[in-house]
Amino acid sequence: MLRYNIRTGVKKIKTKTALAISGATLGITGLLAALALPLAAHAAVSNNYTPFGDAAVVSGGNPGNAISTDSVGFNTYGGVDYGVPSGITLNQLTNLGTDYKITAGDCGGGSPRFQVNIGGHNVFVYLGPAPNFTGCTTNTWVTTGNLTTSSDAIFDTSQYPGGAQYSTYAQAETLLGSQTVTGIQLVTDGGWAVTGRDQAVLFDNTQINDSSYTYEPTPTKDSCKNNGWKTMQDANGKSFKNQGDCVSYFATNFRNPANGQ
Repeated sequence: MLRYNIRTGVKKIKTKTALAISGATLGITGLLAALALPLAAHAAVSNNYTPFGDAAVVSGGNPGNAISTDSVGFNTYGGVDYGVPSGITLNQLTNLGTDYKITAGDCGGGSPRFQVNIGGHNVFVYLGPAPNFTGCTTNTWVTTGNLTTSSDAIFDTSQYPGGAQYSTYAQAETLLGSQTVTGIQLVTDGGWAVTGRDQAVLFDNTQINDSSYTYEPTPTKDSCKNNGWKTMQDANGKSFKNQGDCVSYFATNFRNPANGQ
């Protein structure tokens, strides 16, 4: 079930949990280096995510698969809801970023963005550099880097008492740092604000703390075959010594770590 309020831009979506998705008024952009987001040391690839709205896993990522999201006018939106550890607080969110590519339209209408759910409201984290957040380059992969350490990142806390539309992560921590994060999403819903009224965005290599999201199929012991073991690592970032080492890792439900480099 979904509801869309044209005046406020608020959408309510029921996926695994109820999400409050709210449109902001800023446009978003910024061409950084067209490189994949580096993974944190020992980052574990996760499949704990749920596409919602007009969103789906597609080929054409950076590399491999990506999440395709689309927003046409006021009528459609797309995004990804990520699982977060129970009890995590905002000041424990130390790594947040993604690769993204605009494939139709432009950045605008507060989209695309991360949003961090706290206390029934959202902290918006805009993709792209300050100060204008307009004029995205299309059909080019860009990376945000780690938005919690970027001096250009904007954390919009205006939905909270004492908050502001333009805040640094440090300012957001001062206001909300001890409060529990109940969800994190990537959202595309600014079709109404761009030329052509169609805003389409691909996301790949999303990073939330120690979890990396590459949107690839969940590997199994069968993935080790046909030299697949040469391209994979265990959760500690270690490579497999051979196919048997890889098969053992999956067959024991990850209890036997890799024995390679």
